[in-house]
Amino acid sequence: MRTDPREVFRQTQCFILDMDGTIYLGDRLFGFTIPFLEELGKRGTDYYFFTNNSSRNAGVYVDKLKKMGIAITPDRMMTANDVILRHIRLNYPGTGVYLVGTVLLHDDFRNAGVRLVGDETADMAVLGFDTELTYEKLRICCDIVRAGRPILGVNPDFNCPVENGFIPDCGSMARLVEASTGVLPEFFGKPSRHALDYIVDKTGYPEEALCFVGDRLYTDIAIARDGKCKSVLVLTGETKREDLESSPHRPSLVLENLSEILKYL
Repeated sequence: MRTDPREVFRQTQCFILDMDGTIYLGDRLFGFTIPFLEELGKRGTDYYFFTNNSSRNAGVYVDKLKKMGIAITPDRMMTANDVILRHIRLNYPGTGVYLVGTVLLHDDFRNAGVRLVGDETADMAVLGFDTELTYEKLRICCDIVRAGRPILGVNPDFNCPVENGFIPDCGSMARLVEASTGVLPEFFGKPSRHALDYIVDKTGYPEEALCFVGDRLYTDIAIARDGKCKSVLVLTGETKREDLESSPHRPSLVLENLSEILKYL
């Protein structure tokens, strides 16, 4: 039976919008994005942004959106970095962390008061989307894991969409660590329960009032797998319509792009 698109949005009070591949691609803002956000504002429908990209931080994204003509307050921007940092503060207070990540990810950890250790004596390893990755970083990370200490991954994405295709993301780097050590990190971005709990707490909306919109089946869509919240797959990024045939993750609705949502609100 075909899903009635209007029924998908019947309980939606807040959209959780992915970024790269959904509202823009690389540095190119989709033409429909600003009109879509303006229409949500007119209708009184809330929205937040959430990105799994752990190579940057929330401040960078707020600035990027501003340059694209989208002015938001920092509290509207959520990242996978925020989710894993909350978990570390609550569950590993004072723990020495070896962080495989960019300068910006290091800044987030320092600003959150996490104690960073620069060698294999660290109590645990954290793997992010490191566009500054070196062999030495991987060696130290694997040594920590082989010593039986925990490893956490910020986000599970295999690839990051860019204007001319894709580049390897944190999930791909994690598979390298797994191949060497036999251990795959626990991840904290979408679609983890950690991320969903963080979003519910941050926005104040119950799960059933949330609708996730994104271009990636195994993150943006999979986070809504329990059926309480809704999900919309847009075909402006990584996923193509034919990918649905082999995917275990089923969106509530598939649309060509973000702007089509407005037809059904």
